[in-house]
Amino acid sequence: MTKVKVAGFGISLDGFAAGTAQSLENPLGVRGPELFQWFFPTRTFRQMQGKEDGETGLDDAFARRAMDGFGAFILGRNMFGPIRGEWPDDEWKGWWGDSPPYHAPTFVLTHYPRPSIEMLGGTTFHFVSEGIEVALRKAREAAGPKDIKIGGGADTVRQYVQAGYVDEIHLALAPVVLGQGEPLFSGLDLRALGYRTVEHVPTDRATHIVLAK
Repeated sequence: MTKVKVAGFGISLDGFAAGTAQSLENPLGVRGPELFQWFFPTRTFRQMQGKEDGETGLDDAFARRAMDGFGAFILGRNMFGPIRGEWPDDEWKGWWGDSPPYHAPTFVLTHYPRPSIEMLGGTTFHFVSEGIEVALRKAREAAGPKDIKIGGGADTVRQYVQAGYVDEIHLALAPVVLGQGEPLFSGLDLRALGYRTVEHVPTDRATHIVLAK
């Protein structure tokens, strides 16, 4: 049965899932990369960059789980790029170059329609301006029997969790405090929404916590 998941989602000790002031120079916001020091050294991440090295072990196992086997992805617009408002043209095609790491249909939430973009490696970006339910319906149709990943950012995750659509949440709790940024849990009562901890695995760089209904 298809599940909707949040996976590999970095978060600080004070609850922030991204830094402030996202820009072309700071895709994760100022200090945002501190949340992913568990991810960057892994073999999974290095392979995404076309490299053959990288660390194996628990962090890599969680990193691979966070990327592999999904039939569709849903992203907030900020996860696709730093452009705000109307699309000025069709030049911007995401942060990842010609071959994004998704390798599956990827639905981008936006208020401004745009034609789909077919990329190398099996990723096609579809832009959905009708809301989260429509994006999820299209993702289910595209994913078939495979799971769907809500890839972020924080506001997109909150919307899907609050609406009751997310079955499983994997948080990578980084041992840092950001002080300010994009809060993940604002307005959410995870216990009331039915979540419980089903995995709790500490490593040298993060604590991996999986919540499920």
